[in-house]
Amino acid sequence: MSFLSSFSTRQRSITLAGLAPLALIGAGVHTSVAQQNLLPQPTYQSLLPVPQAAPRTPAPAALQAGINALRDQFDGLAGVAVRSIDDGWAIDSVDADRRMPQQSVSKLWVAMTVLDQIDSGRLTLDSPVTIRPTDLTLFHQPVASLVAKDGVYNTTVRDLLNRAMTQSDNTANDSLLRTVGGPTAVRAFITKKSLGNIRFGPGERLLQSKTAGLTWRQDMAMGRAFEAARARLPAEVRQTAYQSYVSDPPDGASPSAIASALARLKKGMILSPTSTDYLMRTMESSKTGKYRMRGAVPPGWSFGHKTGTGQDLLGRTAGYNDVGFLIAPDGRSYALAIMIGDTRRPIQQRQLLMQGVVAQVVANHRSTASYADR
Repeated sequence: MSFLSSFSTRQRSITLAGLAPLALIGAGVHTSVAQQNLLPQPTYQSLLPVPQAAPRTPAPAALQAGINALRDQFDGLAGVAVRSIDDGWAIDSVDADRRMPQQSVSKLWVAMTVLDQIDSGRLTLDSPVTIRPTDLTLFHQPVASLVAKDGVYNTTVRDLLNRAMTQSDNTANDSLLRTVGGPTAVRAFITKKSLGNIRFGPGERLLQSKTAGLTWRQDMAMGRAFEAARARLPAEVRQTAYQSYVSDPPDGASPSAIASALARLKKGMILSPTSTDYLMRTMESSKTGKYRMRGAVPPGWSFGHKTGTGQDLLGRTAGYNDVGFLIAPDGRSYALAIMIGDTRRPIQQRQLLMQGVVAQVVANHRSTASYADR
């Protein structure tokens, strides 16, 4: 029995209720061998590791081995990075230093840029923002119904931050992006804070349309117009665009860089204490990804995160991610980044990889806590 299969059995009580229907979803994305052969085999850009500061203590060998086993048994491009925020050790799986599609994980950097501008006095949480039909994006954008109701939606930075981080609302996020000065401002923030191997893309509309092989038109923001335009494209156009994206994503980031950035955030090294607390509490309120990492978080532990999910093509998914904080009842905390850059594995297997990593971190924490109490 493989480690992943063994974990699945042990976690049945956690995942059975949610994963049974998701297994059907995962089965739905399978394609025939003939269909899969239409796509070229994935090729990925190799990157040199980002130098890391020496940890105060070595990473637990058993935890490193367990995470490596989970990653090695997963079929697809994936990377896992874990940071002990208190002890300073770092664990990186194979491919953890490769840039992979972030998708909505990149909303983190928009939120941090907003809060950095609040810290410097350029914005406040109550700064007004107006959203019009010309500002709508695509895919998941619940705020669009409020815009459609009166033709305009007057709101605040606070409201949009909550929508972007807890609901992953694309229009809310792009409105914040426009408020802080566009992609250039976010990239400048990433550079200023030395966040490492993290790119920021051109915004939701341009990123998703290029990934699909389309040129963006604003009428694609209405209803299912984007999906309809994408479906009309020749297969080879979609395949070329998809492969180009996953091979060198303009919104790419490495799991190791993201985990390190989250650890620095938790330690108060990126934002003010007030903004740090606000962002972490908002991430803990996230309503997305119930059966990703969250599916294995034990009672009594705190968890805050941001998910990201890319487009599908013939059973492949360009980005299926979860990154965040895991805080034990005793206050010790961990930063985790699990990114699946490209895979055909069904949704349940992706979720079990993520839950397996959390279960490994929790088990290691409990064993070290028990040892310390002796």
